[in-house]
Amino acid sequence: MKLGFSSNAFKRYDIFQTIDTLADIGYQGVEILLDIPHAFPPDTSDEKISAIKEKLKERNLAISNLNAFMLYGIRDCWHPSFVEADLTERRKRIEHTHNCIDMAVKLGAKTLSTEPGGPLLGVERDWANRVFIEAMEELADHAETAGVTILVEPEPDLLIETSDQFLAFKRAVPSGSIALNFDIGHFYCVGEDPARLVDKLLPYTKHYHLEDIAADRVHHHLIPGMGAIDIPHVVKTIKCTGYEGFITIELYPYEDQAAAAATKAFRYVQRILDEL
Repeated sequence: MKLGFSSNAFKRYDIFQTIDTLADIGYQGVEILLDIPHAFPPDTSDEKISAIKEKLKERNLAISNLNAFMLYGIRDCWHPSFVEADLTERRKRIEHTHNCIDMAVKLGAKTLSTEPGGPLLGVERDWANRVFIEAMEELADHAETAGVTILVEPEPDLLIETSDQFLAFKRAVPSGSIALNFDIGHFYCVGEDPARLVDKLLPYTKHYHLEDIAADRVHHHLIPGMGAIDIPHVVKTIKCTGYEGFITIELYPYEDQAAAAATKAFRYVQRILDEL
């Protein structure tokens, strides 16, 4: 397995400074935020994409994943979502994801993660499920043609929170270009045991997010080792499946100490991997 770090903790740095910092720490990969200030598609020229690729090559850093979840370039983390009551707002999220697929091709990335529907604000769950499935079916066609996989990321308080809800969604959208971004902390927040879900969700998991969560299961990302999740057990369980891809540490609440948090997280998780 390989360790990556999500650039969404480095919003006070540009993407080039972020890549240098993560390479210096020892990470093998970076998850690039496809939002401001790093690589929001409307603001990212082909020249900047080429420069990012050159910097990655220079520092021997791979793209672990692309983060198409956050959308501060339009509004905020979750909005506009795939399940907004207003069609015009829903289309903004869908078109953003189309643009992210195109950027993945230019960057040479194979996966991008996105929100699992969005918050249910003034809409019924059945309706939200239907419009989310319709959006994913549209995007799946584009992703399949592009050779990119869209990773739906269950999250507390959004349309899809649990493993069973994700599996129900996958039955409705069986396309191989739609898979799972397995966020270990998110599943813990909704009362599930991440280690027990590894095998259950393995057929659909193409990438992992890792952070710790406090014992109260409130959705607040902590540096691994500072919360209540048995991180060594979860990582060992993943290792035992034969997974050889990236585990990307995601610590966006640590913007004011991004480099220090990334360093502390790397040392803790790398020690676990070394012991395995």
